[in-house]
Amino acid sequence: MTDDAAATPTCLARPLPGPDDGGAGCAAARGVDGRPLHAAALKFFWGPMDCGKSTMALQMNYNHARQGRRGLVTTRIDRSLGPQVTTRIGLAHTAVEVTDELDLRALVRDTWAEGVRIDYLICDEASFYDVAHVEQMAELVDGYDVDVYAFGLATDFRSCLFPAARRLFELADEVARIQVEVLCWCGREGLLNARVVDGRVVREGAQVVIGDTVDTADVRYQVLCRRHYRSGDLGPRA
Repeated sequence: MTDDAAATPTCLARPLPGPDDGGAGCAAARGVDGRPLHAAALKFFWGPMDCGKSTMALQMNYNHARQGRRGLVTTRIDRSLGPQVTTRIGLAHTAVEVTDELDLRALVRDTWAEGVRIDYLICDEASFYDVAHVEQMAELVDGYDVDVYAFGLATDFRSCLFPAARRLFELADEVARIQVEVLCWCGREGLLNARVVDGRVVREGAQVVIGDTVDTADVRYQVLCRRHYRSGDLGPRA
């Protein structure tokens, strides 16, 4: 497919107004779900580990699907290491694994070409996506009228923004911190994701290293308040 073709989306179920329709035509056009076209949004929901991001992603997918909307669920580096979204409370859902080569726009176009309408994307673990994927999310919203709901961490183990998270903060129509409170061992609100190796907080290494929050993991992560993240104090159970 040429770049020109990619820039001109064709939706089988929800055709976008043509360039000659004028402003009034765009304003009056509605999709099959009754919403005005061009009412889609890019929303980024973020928080530290253990705050329920994946749980909220699956709940949002359920809420939209039960109203007759059709969506795709995507993820990258899920804790299961498989093409699915899993949660610590036992929920799971099959998902499309986002690779460096995957183009989210092509994913939607290919699904449309199979005669299946796509109204929204649920993008879990979005902080691990490439910046190019975030640009594709924005194009899906603006050019294809597809809602995109992204869920992920904001900062890495060094307390620096992930590149994709930074771009989501810059481009998203709405940014919301997930309100499930995660506590540091001291009882203060947990803000930062510390990487723990051999019982010590490490501050150097690859930005993405697979681990979990369980104490038995070779590489684990622990949510700390800023004070104890800075001091490296993992608490009395460390």
